[in-house]
Amino acid sequence: MTDAVKHTYAVVFERAPANYAAYAPDVPGCVAAADGWDEIQAMIREAIEVYLEAAADYGEPIPEPRMTVAEAMAHHSEVLAGLEDPGPSLETTVAMIETETALPPRLETETANVGD
Repeated sequence: MTDAVKHTYAVVFERAPANYAAYAPDVPGCVAAADGWDEIQAMIREAIEVYLEAAADYGEPIPEPRMTVAEAMAHHSEVLAGLEDPGPSLETTVAMIETETALPPRLETETANVGD
């Protein structure tokens, strides 16, 4: 049996001349790109959900949502400041995205000292 778990992550969206890009700073490596605004929102939500489900399947920790909108914008500004050539200035928006994933229940485990 699985439980539906909701998480709300800050997501950085950038509008480029030909498309949109998005990433969730609290979810390492979770990025998406799309042609339109509605599509990028759906794609980053799906990317986060797939990441969380895969992490659970492999026994990896689920990243806790930590950043606020303001913290995610500050993080993004720091990332850009660290680039040698950040390229043209892009329209940036940060929003909170709610995800819902079916994660397996946590296993109850006991720690035993072997050989005592």
